[in-house]
Amino acid sequence: MRLVLTLVARDHHALQDALCLALEAVAGTGRAIDHTHILGDGAADVFIDGGEVAALRARVGAAVSGEAADFCVQPAEGRRKRLLLADMDSTIISCECLDELADFAGVKAQIAAITERAMAGELPFEAALTERVSRLAGLDLAALQQTYDERVRLNPGAATLARTMAAHGARCVLVSGGFDFFTSRVAAAAGFAANRANRLIDDGARLTGAVGLPILGREAKLTALKEEAAALGVDLSETLAVGDGANDLAMIEAAGLGVAWRAKPIVAARADARVDHADLTALLYFQGYGADAFA
Repeated sequence: MRLVLTLVARDHHALQDALCLALEAVAGTGRAIDHTHILGDGAADVFIDGGEVAALRARVGAAVSGEAADFCVQPAEGRRKRLLLADMDSTIISCECLDELADFAGVKAQIAAITERAMAGELPFEAALTERVSRLAGLDLAALQQTYDERVRLNPGAATLARTMAAHGARCVLVSGGFDFFTSRVAAAAGFAANRANRLIDDGARLTGAVGLPILGREAKLTALKEEAAALGVDLSETLAVGDGANDLAMIEAAGLGVAWRAKPIVAARADARVDHADLTALLYFQGYGADAFA
């Protein structure tokens, strides 16, 4: 089975530094390097004749750990995916919408602390969400639009990721433990075909402090991956999932390629690849897209 190692760095010079170290690591396995292909100014593929994915990941990871570069090791066949499921908060966008809403309610510090523990896997997601939303009771609905307008920003590369995959026939779905008020807007802005999220309950003027049931959490994200794949008629090996928190872990582990984005340690340790330095176009490079194919 031929493998491909993809390296993504901030520019050509950083790529060359990481590439030299990675090639030494590959050579140490005794496996032959088929060829190297430049994907963009800071990205390259290295095709390797056989080997064991986990072992090569470990060797390359150790070799480039001091470099500002991200990498992915996977089978070369089937790397371009037909379905993308992406978390929203702190993945496709740069903030946690619930924490920002809490700022308007004057309880950001308390809610952000619960968010951090839930995303690290220290608290059950559903209970943590219910607790956080309860503290927003009485918040004027105008705060939702204000939060979106003033604080929600797409992470670099988010729109390029979704629009490029869509242009090549893939389906892109935003799946969030956050709220549909935000996912509907972010999905439209970034180019996702659909979105799934939780629903804040209101009385027509203010939030009641309740969230609609059932709550979309870790298992619901996994269910969404399976349902979307089945609807497309694709195997899970043809899917890509990306997220940062513990509630993303089930879908990340089930996807053909699961990517940890600026992730909590529990997620980074169990994902197929992690992105700590590059922007979200790294997920395109991992699939073999060259920069000239970006939408």
